[in-house]
Amino acid sequence: MNPVLLKEPPLRPVHEIFHVDRILLPEADSPKRGHKIIAVLPAYNAERTLAATLADVPVGSIDEILLVDDGSTDGTVRLAREMGLTVIEHPQNRGYGGNQKTCYRYALEHGADIVVMIHPDYQYDSRAIPHAIGIIELGICDVVVGNRIRSRREALSGKMPGYKYFANRCLTLFENLALGQNLGDFHSGFRVYRREVLEKVPFERNSDDFVFDTQFLVQAINLGFRLGDIPVPVRYFDQASSINFKRSLRYGIATVGTVSRWWMHRLGWRSKLFIK
Repeated sequence: MNPVLLKEPPLRPVHEIFHVDRILLPEADSPKRGHKIIAVLPAYNAERTLAATLADVPVGSIDEILLVDDGSTDGTVRLAREMGLTVIEHPQNRGYGGNQKTCYRYALEHGADIVVMIHPDYQYDSRAIPHAIGIIELGICDVVVGNRIRSRREALSGKMPGYKYFANRCLTLFENLALGQNLGDFHSGFRVYRREVLEKVPFERNSDDFVFDTQFLVQAINLGFRLGDIPVPVRYFDQASSINFKRSLRYGIATVGTVSRWWMHRLGWRSKLFIK
């Protein structure tokens, strides 16, 4: 059956609970995949949006879903187990970067050939997962990032706060110029990695805070991996997670600092982040 032709992506942040086998088990007529795909969800208080995030995952596009809970105070862990996800609990909050380190260790240890990282807060359209995976499978890119900002109008109509839009545009422009890239959004929580990227990028050296993401991409560029992106719609609403202005400012400063360290490394002032 052909998919319905939509004019705009649906927004359904509330969804009934279901077992994950509904999306993991491929349809009977689907060709067998020769490689393993694991989706990792770094989670903190994601009970209200977890089911909605996973409900849009196309059937059979991934083989396993791991949720790493970072000391949530709501029912995230209970719900994830009820849905049949693989769950790892951090008894105490280790930070966003610390959460991802656990995600990627697990994925590598369990034989993932491609790893999808997506925030379980329904900000990112999980229907795009197989399309991002396809770019990796075709050998076009080694890293694919979801680009939330196709136009100013769309980003702001999607309720992205004005200061976040402005900061994102400034930082992304700076990073593209400084790093020789052409990404539309360096700060997305939807990313797909080839296994080799996770094996070679020294992510264990990175921060446990939000700047982990920036450090990871700069390290990937330093190692010569190919980065690309695909458009995903912007979704900001009450249930979606978002860092406040103060933490956003700290993140922005840390991002500029990371890129500056890379340039200093290239000029001879060695940084442990980028030593191969």
